[in-house]
Amino acid sequence: MFEAVDMPENKDDFYRLLVAQADALTSGEEDALACLANVSSLLFTSMAKVNWTGFYIVRGEQLVLGPFMGNPACVRIPLGRGVCGTAAADAETQLVDDVDAFPGHIACDAASRSEVVVPFIKVGKVLAVMDIDSPEANRFDEQDKAGLEALVRLLEERLDLSQLVY
Repeated sequence: MFEAVDMPENKDDFYRLLVAQADALTSGEEDALACLANVSSLLFTSMAKVNWTGFYIVRGEQLVLGPFMGNPACVRIPLGRGVCGTAAADAETQLVDDVDAFPGHIACDAASRSEVVVPFIKVGKVLAVMDIDSPEANRFDEQDKAGLEALVRLLEERLDLSQLVY
């Protein structure tokens, strides 16, 4: 059973605990959509200085909005466009200090200033991306990137995202 705990201020400890909490939230649950919804909530309520946390699912040549927390969002993003579409097309985490300086940035929430997007990769194919936005420029750093990539690696192993992709 999941039990919320106070998150530590040290980033390495924070991400170890975040991954452990995501592990507890998703353990034994086979529905990927339900798991992504809970993880989105976990991220939104645990991370400081964020205004959007969620997931986009690859469907054909676009990303389609999945579970999220925050203001209403763009529903469809073409692969290769914006931060999320670039992460999906390149199969690489995007760490963006200033979204206004990112070529082709799609402003779903005008309040967002920085962003980190981590792709879910299974058997060499991107199936989804995890997207986290902040109203502060330079909010995310290499420690955040590494911690969030560790979280996505857990979810890649745990969840059958193929049930969401079509």
